[in-house]
Amino acid sequence: MRPPDYAGGGLVNLVAELERRLAGKAPTPGLHTPLGVTIPEAATYLLVLFDGLGDGQLAHPGAAPFAAARRGALDAPFPTTTTVSLATIATGMPPVRHGLIAYQLWLPDREQVANTIKWTTLWGDPMGLDFAAFLPRPNLWERLGAAGVESIVLQPLNFGGTPLSRVLYRGCRVEPYADPAEAVTAAVQLAGVPRRLILLYVPQIDFAAHVWGQQSDGYDAALRLAAGIWEAVAASLYPGVVMVGTADHGHVDIPKDRQVRIGKAAHEGRVFYGDPRVTFVKGEGASLAAGLPATWVPFEDMAGWWGPSKPHRSFAGRAPDGALFADPGCAVLHRFSDDRLIGQHGGLTEEELRIPLLVAGG
Repeated sequence: MRPPDYAGGGLVNLVAELERRLAGKAPTPGLHTPLGVTIPEAATYLLVLFDGLGDGQLAHPGAAPFAAARRGALDAPFPTTTTVSLATIATGMPPVRHGLIAYQLWLPDREQVANTIKWTTLWGDPMGLDFAAFLPRPNLWERLGAAGVESIVLQPLNFGGTPLSRVLYRGCRVEPYADPAEAVTAAVQLAGVPRRLILLYVPQIDFAAHVWGQQSDGYDAALRLAAGIWEAVAASLYPGVVMVGTADHGHVDIPKDRQVRIGKAAHEGRVFYGDPRVTFVKGEGASLAAGLPATWVPFEDMAGWWGPSKPHRSFAGRAPDGALFADPGCAVLHRFSDDRLIGQHGGLTEEELRIPLLVAGG
């Protein structure tokens, strides 16, 4: 277990590398030179985010097109979960600076935990937040726009207008797609115009890994579908366009008998949030580790894990007093955790942390 690299080997640095090339500067360091030189200079960049595609998952036979395009590996930010990584892309900043520091996020001004995928309470009530103002200004899209670069997000049709889209895509043109074929066509056509950064979000791998696990036929089908999108776009790119692929996190399969629920009595006087692989605790948590397949890490030992530099104004209030890091192959569930999922992430194992760097075109 190690903290992510935010100095040149992480997802945030990939975003900064593309921003610097298109706009001339970025608030975060770009990629280390050995990684940066694998990405050709381009007039337009198409960034494809394959949700849930860890670097280690490229060994699967269905991932052969990804393996052929791999140029290296990056670190996802901490914790290794979708909304944290998407906010890192949307701002070009590490979590400590953008403030979305967990999937289940404690909001001290509300004294509630938000599910940051749905932006509801953990029991499903909507949260009346100003979603468009949640992340810092200016975000990546606004900085690019000020530099004369157009930003476009391509995402599935059913994501349009959701609270999460409003959190992430302020100042950005958002285009829906109905199916993979439409995604391919739209990505190729939109990337044909110079001075653009296009983000294509592909969700199928993550869903299949969560629900069925990496040994399932459903996961195999999802992996092949996503790889087919990559191949089809790569084969049709206009000259001068570079496509860069990566992910938000990897996955580990956790059998049902290795998913351990925190007892009801332990919830008294404590707030649990985060992910089943890394359960954040507001309150005393060290005593809980003895009865769980987990290691307690106090907050003071986690310095820098959300990234360097001056923290977001709400970071201290949202941060935990410590975290229960589940043992390898295990998950720790609180009373509002979903116990139906096989695939899990959020931790700092190599399987969860390492994400691929894919390149095509140029």
